Order: sequence, then structure tokens, then C-alpha cells
Amino acid sequence: MPDPSSEAATETATVAVTGAGGSLGQALLRRWHGRGARLIALSHGSAPLDLQDRQGRPIPVEQVRWQVGEEAALESLLARVDVLVLNHGINVHGDCGADATACSLEVNALSSWRLLELFAAVAERRRGGRRAEVWVNTSEAEIQPALSPLYEISKRLLGQLLSLRAPELSRSLRLRRLVLGPFRSALNPIGVMDADWVAGQILRQADWNCSLIIVTPNPLTYLLMPLATLGRWAYTGLLRRP
Repeated sequence: MPDPSSEAATETATVAVTGAGGSLGQALLRRWHGRGARLIALSHGSAPLDLQDRQGRPIPVEQVRWQVGEEAALESLLARVDVLVLNHGINVHGDCGADATACSLEVNALSSWRLLELFAAVAERRRGGRRAEVWVNTSEAEIQPALSPLYEISKRLLGQLLSLRAPELSRSLRLRRLVLGPFRSALNPIGVMDADWVAGQILRQADWNCSLIIVTPNPLTYLLMPLATLGRWAYTGLLRRP
């Protein structure tokens, strides 16, 4: 059932997207712009983003440069963010060396986990206004092969951390998990889905009030992902200690 406040809330929402230089990050920013949101693009690169709407008009966006490991520096910025989309990632493909392992774990899993915890702490101090949201792109690689061992391992770690911390984080944040199949991007140039179409489907399912947002041509994911998240919830619930 759609959230009756979701579409109205996006008109004045401040939305920050990590991985803003990538195809999905830019597509999400364009889609949010179409809903009247104030945009913050979080990216590692220093090159200015050239975002345009469908009519070719420039899209106003605040671009902020950040680095993995320096998440704490974003605390003051996160205080004015309503929706944080954790979308950054790296794919080292077949490289399984020590440096590639460390980089994949830091970029794909640990930095997002640190931002999750930081944003939850910031949101807990809020008074009034809309409830803060975090949208976490764990990817279909969380449960399906992605032809990249370290990408799969790091995304599965992120998904496990999200499931583990969800009960506590949900007290101050609305959590949405994005489970996306292969879309065309610099990380995956042979992806079968268009990034703009994927972004549209993500926002549509958010309007339907979905916490688990799945966009993929693989029908197995629609069956396996809900079972996986339910199983983790039950398992951690049984073993959880105060």
C-alpha cells in the first residue's frame, strides 16, 4: 500500500546520494530532481557533475567530495539530509589480491556501514520534521553470483551488517534495501538494464512503501531475497542480546 505522505514529502526533501558520479547515482539525482527535491551529490571525484533534465536544462546540485574512511567529516552535512542513498561501490572483477580485498571490503561494505551508524546517530538527535531514511544498495550480488568474487563477498557483508543492525537503526531511521540486477554502468558495461529505468523503478517501489526494493530480470531473486532477509531476521532475533 502506498505511503500517503511519500510523494508530498519528496517535494521538500533533501536527498544525498553517494556514488553520484556513476550512472545509477546520476539517474537517481535526475529522478529526485523531477520530484522537487534538494540534491546533494557525494562523490570521490573532483570533476564537476554536469546534470541535465530531459529538456537539457541544468539541474542544481550541491556537489560534495568525500573519501572512504573519512565518513565522520560528513556529520554536519548529514544533519540536513532527509534521504541518504548509499550507492557507492567498486568492482575489481577477477582480482583477488590482498590490496583488492582490502579495497573492496572498505568501499563496498565498511564505509556504508559507518555512514549508516553516523546517520542514525545524527537522526536520533533530530526534533520534528520528516523521518530520516537510508536507502542501501546491496545489489543482487548479495545472494546471486556476480562473476566477481570480491564484489559478491563485500556486498554480502553489507547485507549481513544491514540485517544485523536493522532493529537498532530502525528506531531512528527508515531503512530500505535496494537489491538490483545488472544495469549498464562503468562497473558493468554489459548490464542488461538501463540505469534511468532502474532509478524510476526504485522510486516507484518506494512510493509503494516497500522496504525491500528489488529490480532485476532474474525471477529467482524475487523469491530468494525475501526468504534470505526473513531468515536473517529470525536468526539474529533468536541470538540477540541487549
